[in-house]
Amino acid sequence: MKFLKQYPILAGFLALLVVFGLLVGRKYLTTDPPHQGPVPVPIQQEPRQLRDVTLYFGATDGTYLAPEGREIEDCLVEDDCIRETVQALVNGPVGNLIPLFPSHSVVRDVSIENGTAVVDFSRETVTGHPGGSMSEILTVYGLANTLAVNFPHLRQVKIIIEGHPVETFKGHIGLIEPVKADFRFSRPPSGEPVESDIEKSLHVESEPEKKS
Repeated sequence: MKFLKQYPILAGFLALLVVFGLLVGRKYLTTDPPHQGPVPVPIQQEPRQLRDVTLYFGATDGTYLAPEGREIEDCLVEDDCIRETVQALVNGPVGNLIPLFPSHSVVRDVSIENGTAVVDFSRETVTGHPGGSMSEILTVYGLANTLAVNFPHLRQVKIIIEGHPVETFKGHIGLIEPVKADFRFSRPPSGEPVESDIEKSLHVESEPEKKS
């Protein structure tokens, strides 16, 4: 009898649970799914644009210029290609060849004027240069030949320092006028001594020998 008296309370409680369950279920069934943004599209990187160039550095014996292949990256505009080629030359070789420029040289600017490449270096290019006729020969013609072999329309180079013309690096090779590429220095000396080519390139003529 006691159980029967509690039955209406229990039934009411169960009915309340059913109603609550229906309300909760309805909420979850009618709730919109969480908003999902657009699926990100993976960014495809464009392939790097590479250009093969030839750089001339000093041969291991220091008597001539030797070539070294290099790849210049993202070289789409020719003016940028020219500058990057000069910068790669200044950075030095990756092999056993001899660098032509002091390690702290800075390429300030590269421009083209009437078919002549005008390269503006920092003053450290002069102050840090070791000097000597052969060393200056290799530096100047390494630059001129590198530009000419990669950009055939550039047959000569004008070297300036900090925006101003200079006579020489260290007193041997004249830099007032543009220097034309000369591939005599881009091969090993054979037969004729290299010194004969050097004397032809020096802006200062040797003093005549005094007659005894």
